[in-house]
Amino acid sequence: MIQEFRDFIAKGNMIDIAVGFIMGAAFTAVIGALVDNVLMPIVAIPFGEPSFDDVIWTVNDSQILIGSFITAVVAFLLVALAVFFFIVKPYNAYRDRTATGEEEDTGPTEVELLTQIRDSLAHSN
Repeated sequence: MIQEFRDFIAKGNMIDIAVGFIMGAAFTAVIGALVDNVLMPIVAIPFGEPSFDDVIWTVNDSQILIGSFITAVVAFLLVALAVFFFIVKPYNAYRDRTATGEEEDTGPTEVELLTQIRDSLAHSN
């Protein structure tokens, strides 16, 4: 059972998952900085503040912090927008381009070149 566990841990898939998780965590920081420092200040232009946290409903001495919820929803939508435009759209364009065969023409292969040289030498003699 220990050997089976070692084999499981050592497999490439586990390493790929770990690397993907680490890259995802790092990317979360980048997207968070984009939303917090670029996009939310743009939201502040028409509303005066980069968050809606000050919007509070008071009912029978209970405070309902609806503004915090609105800020979270706006931040979520901005994160989704950033991921869509910076990851999904470029990836889909790349995938579509490679699926239709728009790859660069690399020219003749080595075998084709050698065949041409052989034929050329045969005709010159």
